[in-house]
This record gives sequence, structure tokens and C-alpha cells, in this order.
Amino acid sequence: MAEQSDVFGVELRRLRTAAGLSLAALAQQVHYSKGYLGKIETGFKQPGVDLARRCDAVLGAGGRLAALVDQPAPASPLAAVAADGDGEVWVMSMAPDGSSWMVPMPRREAIAAGAASLLGLTLGAPRAASASAAHDGTLAAFRSLFTEVRKLGQTTSPSVVLPMVTVHTHTLRGMANGAPTPVREQLLGLAARYSEYAGWMAQEAGDDRAAMWWTRNAVEMGAAAGDTEMATYSLIRQALITLYREDAAGTVDLARQAQAAPGTSPRVQGLAALREAQGHALACDYDNCRRALDRAAVLLARADTADGMTMGSASVSGADLISLVEAWCLHDLGRSRQAADAFDRQLSLVPDSAHRTHARFGARRALAYASAGDIDHASALTAKVLDAADLVDSATVRQDLKQLARLLGRERRQASVSEVYPRLNAALRSQLH
Repeated sequence: MAEQSDVFGVELRRLRTAAGLSLAALAQQVHYSKGYLGKIETGFKQPGVDLARRCDAVLGAGGRLAALVDQPAPASPLAAVAADGDGEVWVMSMAPDGSSWMVPMPRREAIAAGAASLLGLTLGAPRAASASAAHDGTLAAFRSLFTEVRKLGQTTSPSVVLPMVTVHTHTLRGMANGAPTPVREQLLGLAARYSEYAGWMAQEAGDDRAAMWWTRNAVEMGAAAGDTEMATYSLIRQALITLYREDAAGTVDLARQAQAAPGTSPRVQGLAALREAQGHALACDYDNCRRALDRAAVLLARADTADGMTMGSASVSGADLISLVEAWCLHDLGRSRQAADAFDRQLSLVPDSAHRTHARFGARRALAYASAGDIDHASALTAKVLDAADLVDSATVRQDLKQLARLLGRERRQASVSEVYPRLNAALRSQLH
């Protein structure tokens, strides 16, 4: 560790001197104290990735400083998303107080236990759909429900949404059993969409294992319905998990696999390119990040979004989504002032009802302002973010709130910080529900 600090400090001093900046001038631009930077350069302090990214941006180092920071190894790789007919199943239980939970169990054990002993009640399998199901409003009703469930997911916690999505997925899959081929494929295709959304809600609830289980089921049902693109989209879902694990290389690799998959629509390719850009930004690779963003713009401009069942964000899309992801990337690249300005422009266009989107990108905006040294405005934005975060209760948003707490914690003597910090700390200590 000491050797790594020495190498970083020597390189930082070399780059700073080559740029003609004094220690005080660099400190002013990266919003760290002169004394702290001096200890970094002499190897008495361990550099953090946040400081490295800011210095990379100011000194035009192209990620060289961030690469020298000793970061924790990424979590264990995700299991490949594939159908697992003999693997585990998840049993959902519901208590009288309205709480619910899902428990993983080996398939054979679940069968041996029996539904009656697990739940005390057997509902049986849904009746197979007839050929008229496609015409009598059944499919239209479930599509409409899916749209409403996604809206609900923008305004409330995963614990409210997941039980409904679970029941709808199970019902559609049951109806598909024994149904005529054309109807069966439509039912399974819709069930796959519900299952994929359940995976997203599971990740928002902080359960990556459940997220991958739901995603595997979505891939399996999508394949049975003739939809190979669900398997491609699952790579983008996995890349989001690796992104939040700060695994830049893994994120880029998964996103590139998705873009290279044959037969992938421009929309899904464009979403994969956006994820690739986020991976490059995490690695402080501006040039490749910019290229991926430009590629995403071209692909998403060609995308057909007329179908309300399109994959990806339902609250923001097209050029607006690209601009929000670009702002996200700018912050990770250490260009926090540019990121803050971009977030200001784009979040004003997001519907007020999209609380999850406001919480996610709003937390990033507050981080950008804090990193740019505008602590008072960052504190005011944090209060707004907490209002939205309290509603949607997102594990991924909490990761950014933890970073925000670390940044604001350095400035707790400021009145604006002392006012919001106790609430921020309480939000991070509370359990996900």
C-alpha cells in the first residue's frame, strides 16, 4: 500500500508540474486542501479514486492516475444467465401485516415439501389459454397492467411492486401451458417482460442473486417465445450490476457482447452502448466513453419506440436518456461542473411523477455539485433527493448516497450540511423495505 501511494504521489507531482500548476492551484481546482494534496504527493496519505478522477480531469491524464489507485477487487463474477430447469426455485411468502419475502430453495426440495405444507393453501395452476385469448382482451389487459406496474415502480418501493409482478408472471406462464402455439408464444413473451422487470426490482431491493434468478427465467421464457433479444438484453442487466460493483472492465465486456449479438435491434444495441460508455467513464477513459455515447445516439435515433412494451426506461428515452447518461459519465470522469450543468438541464425535463428516475439521477447531480465544491447547493439538492429516495427505497441509489455522505461529511461545519446530514445518515442506516 505504501509503495502504491509513493507511485501515485510521484506521478501526480510530475503531471502537476508539467501542467504548470502549483499545489495550491491544483487544490483549488479539485476541491481538496493544499495540505492534503501535499501528503498525497509525499506518500503520507493514501489516494482515493474520487481524488484520482478529479486530478485526471484537471491534468488531462486520461485515467492514468485512477489506474494507480488500489481499489478493492470486484465482487465474484455473476453466474451466466441461462435456463436452469433443475436448479432452485423461489418461494414467496406473505405475512398478515402485508410484508412479503422470497426464499430460494432447491427445486426437488420444494416439490417434496409440497405447496400445501409451504403455504397452507394450494391455488393450482392457471388454466391454459384458449386460441381466443389473443382476441378477448386477456393479452391486452396484461399489457396494460404491465404499463401500470412500471409506473408504480417509479413511485413506490420494490416491496410493493415485486409481489404483483411475481403473481402476474406466474399466471401468464401457467396460461401458456397447453395453449395453442401462437397464443403460447405471446403469453410467454409477455411473461418474460414481467420477469425481466422483476429482476430490476430485485436489484433495486438490494438482492443481486434474486435479480439474476428472475433474469434467467426471463431469458428462458423469451427463448420459448422465439424472442432471442431477451438474452441480449440480459447482458445489459448484468452490466448494470457490475457497474454498481465498480467493475469497469466487466461492464464494458458485457455491454460489448450485447452490441455484438446477431439480430439485436437498434434500441437494445443503443442501450448497450450507453452502458459501455458508463463502464469507460468508470475507468476514466474519456475517448472511448465519448465514442460509445456517439454510437448510442446513432442507434437510438433509429430505434422504433412506438410499442409501449419496448425494453429499457419507460420514464425517459431517446436524446433525453443519452444526455442523462452523458452527465453521469462526466461526473465519473472527474468533470463534475459540466456534469452538474447537464443534470440541471435534463432533470427539469423528467416528469415529476418519475420519483425513481429523480432519485437516481438527482443523487448523481448532488454528487456532482459536491465534487465541484458547491456544498450549499449540493446540500439543498440532497434534501430533495431524500424525498424521492424515501418513496422508492432503492439499493442502487443508496450507493450514491453513501458517496454523498462521505463528501458532505468533510464539510459538516457548514450550516447547510449540518442541517441535512442527520437525515442523510438516518436514511442510510434504515433498512430497505
